[in-house]
Order: sequence, then C-alpha cells, then structure tokens
Amino acid sequence: MESVRVKSYAKINLTLNITGVSGGYHMLDSVVTTVDLYDLIVVKKRKDDLVSITMRGCGSEGIPFEDNNAAAAAQAFISAYQTRGADITVYKNIPMGAGLGGSSADAAGVLNGLFSLYKIDDTAGKKLLADRFGSDTRYMLSGGYARLFGRGNEVSALDSKLKLNLLFLTPKGGVSTAECYRCFDSAGPFGGNSNGAEKAILSGDVHALAQNVNNALTPAACLLSPDVKNAVEELKQFDPLAVNMTGSGSGVYALFENAEFCRYAKSRYRGKHRIYELKTHLPKVR
Repeated sequence: MESVRVKSYAKINLTLNITGVSGGYHMLDSVVTTVDLYDLIVVKKRKDDLVSITMRGCGSEGIPFEDNNAAAAAQAFISAYQTRGADITVYKNIPMGAGLGGSSADAAGVLNGLFSLYKIDDTAGKKLLADRFGSDTRYMLSGGYARLFGRGNEVSALDSKLKLNLLFLTPKGGVSTAECYRCFDSAGPFGGNSNGAEKAILSGDVHALAQNVNNALTPAACLLSPDVKNAVEELKQFDPLAVNMTGSGSGVYALFENAEFCRYAKSRYRGKHRIYELKTHLPKVR
C-alpha cells in the first residue's frame, strides 16, 4: 500500500464550560460530537524521510508550512517511528476559524493515515502524538459523542446513536480564541450543564439535550463580533430547539427536532452568513 485516503470530520461543542485555570490554560468540561462535514486527506509514501503538504480549499492555500498542524503531525510521526516520509494533500471542506476544529481534524487525519499507511499498531503512542497538536486532537482521532475535560485532551466516550439535525452559520471574520478567553475572564462565569447534556445523549432524548446545550464563551464572542451576535439572533427566528456557538466561535448552529424542520429553515434563510445543513457523524468503530 503506497497511499491512503482519510476523512477527518468536524466537531461541534454541545456544551462548553470553563472549570478553572491551570498552568496558564483554561480547564474545560465540554460535551462534543462530530458532524458530517469533513476534510479529505490523501497520504502517500515517499522514498526519503521528508514531508510535503498541499492545501486546497477554504482559503487554506496560504497557510505557511511551519504553521501547518497537519505537516507538524507528519514530521512528529516520522521522527517517532523512523519511517519514510509522506506527500500529503488536504482537501478542505471544514471552514477555518469557525470553531469546528478543522486544524485538529487535519492533524488527527494525518496521524490516522500514517499509522494505517505504515501499518503501525500503537494506539497509546498515537494519542500521545495527537496531544502535541491541539487540545482536542486526541478526541478527533475517533470522534463521535464524548465528554472532554482538562484542556480537552481527557476524553470520555459516550455511547449513543442519537442523530442531531443542525443548521450551521459561519459568520465572516472569525473570533480570536485568545481574545475570546480574555474577554470571558473579565466578564465572569457563565452557567451550563454538561451533566444534563450527557444524560440526554445517553438516553437519546433530543429535547432534554436542547435544554442543556450551552457555551460559556458565547457572551464574550458576541461582544467581540457583531456578526456572531447577528447569527445567533437570525437562527432564533426559526424557533429551533436550541441555538448555540461552537468553540470560541465564530460558528453558530441551531438544533432542530427533525430533518424536515431543518431543511425548511434552510430554505427560508435570507441572511448574510454562509449556511450548512449538518447531521451528527458517528464512527462505526472507536
């Protein structure tokens, strides 16, 4: 086998609570899931030990090699396992700067691809490598429903087949993660209930889940970005079960009871933001 193709899926935060600060990092308690929006990653063996990477789509072509998580993950893998190098192409569909974890997804996808390509069976080693390239990269290796703790690298998988129907907006401009956390720190705590969200997911109750979705960073993001605030207000007009932001923004989504209501809302949307109709993506095997 000289090449592999990997789909690496985006994630959304169903809850995101800040539990404290340790070592300069905010500690999280977050319930997440992957959705059916993915980057396609093609990994090919080289004859030497070098790494090349080509980015295509969503404005990713301008990412410098030295700032590219996917390239860094490949170099770390080759150094750790002394394999040959790789030519990597990332076809991006996950919008950048939308809180969907695209950079972590690409790093996780490259690691999954390289471990498969070189037939290396070392799950623990893969997770340790993933931790070097984003707090949620370990989770992105497998996806599905999970509850994340600490910096996001403590992953507790949740066994559920609950299907969610989501309308997702991507406001332009994005929100600086660092600025969002600084604004949050000055504004004070914001309540949320990851326990309730976890219970709802495990019982397959979308209405109970809707009562518990939250993101502690939403008020800060709305202060920093009028577009995020506007997206929240636009989605609320469709009377969904819940509206929430993912990550530190700028992406905002509405949760609907079923696919029919979600499609209807999309057909009626006349706002300025790019819109996606998304569903949960659950892995076949963890």
